[in-house]
Amino acid sequence: MSTHWITRAETDSDIPAIRAVVRAAFDTDEEADLVDWLRTDPSWIKELSIVATDAEGTVVGYALLTRCHIGDTEALCLAPCAVAPDHQRTGAGSAAVRAALDTAADLGERFVVVLGHPTYYPRFGFTRASEHRIKLSIEVPDDALMALALADDPLPSGTVRYATPFGI
Repeated sequence: MSTHWITRAETDSDIPAIRAVVRAAFDTDEEADLVDWLRTDPSWIKELSIVATDAEGTVVGYALLTRCHIGDTEALCLAPCAVAPDHQRTGAGSAAVRAALDTAADLGERFVVVLGHPTYYPRFGFTRASEHRIKLSIEVPDDALMALALADDPLPSGTVRYATPFGI
């Protein structure tokens, strides 16, 4: 099994494979449906929908960053991230996330939030959002909401406002 992943922005021809990977990685279709809905939302930034492929070009991993706000400050939301079950724990997901964050930084983006596993995302530099007075409008475990500054700017404080498809 390959441990060298090729990362790039999605193309239109990747959409069915992305949906299949996201569906396989989660217990329900909600996350796959979310990606489809986000593609039609103003929060969508096509360059930040990143796939990880094997040497043959098969999509095995995925990471998505879309526009959100922390208070009144523009930021990005990392979600969903997914890896095909038979490629989990191979680095495909990490490759997709790193590529998404690098691309966002190259585009001049400054801040990213993620609601996810508190033992996974710190490897990318995410820290507990509450330490920066960043919160959600709903109750979540304190260690699950994390934030990252892509540049040397201090993280803003405030309530995260996600794109409409997230329903938060």
